Amino acid sequence: MSTRFKFSVLLIAVGMLIAFLPEKDPVSFRLDPSRLNLLACSDTIYYSADQVARFLNTEDSTIRLIDVRNPKEFRESSIPGSINVPLEKFSDKIGLDLLNLGKARNIFYSNGDLLSSTAWTIAAGLGYQNSYLMKGGLNEWYKTVMHSEFVGGRISPKENSIFENRLNARRLFREFNSLPDSLKAGIFINRQVQRKKLDGGCE
Repeated sequence: MSTRFKFSVLLIAVGMLIAFLPEKDPVSFRLDPSRLNLLACSDTIYYSADQVARFLNTEDSTIRLIDVRNPKEFRESSIPGSINVPLEKFSDKIGLDLLNLGKARNIFYSNGDLLSSTAWTIAAGLGYQNSYLMKGGLNEWYKTVMHSEFVGGRISPKENSIFENRLNARRLFREFNSLPDSLKAGIFINRQVQRKKLDGGCE
């Protein structure tokens, strides 16, 4: 992704941000525009679909996936374990409180990069240093994880590891999104309870 493209996305995100924030907004940006631009143009704020797939497979508790699309899109399909915070909620207390939960890295995603970049701009501008983006959003997730396949006669150990990571994440994604909405949240709560038991913690 070129610096020019990143800068363009940031400018669009800032424009959308102005449209979403209420006139009497109680919060204010802590980062100046030049610092925000430097962060947006660096690769340090991005995670690839493969990295997010690995977080999903290992049930990494240090990350929080935040889907910023509307609730209807979220119900239709989402990455397992993610929470839905529609972009318009980023201007109210509920959305901001979710960003404050623990010290997890917040990884925003949408269908592409536009909505998630806007969410990142708001979060980073407000001083949340634990804000990141899944590069390419769900479009890239489908391309890289859901539709990838191995072609060729031989596979190296590294290629095999990448393919296994994608295959496991693909299986989890399909199983999760085939469940009724009432069961989706319960799956990850049960997994967290089981993990605490294994770690010797209490429920």
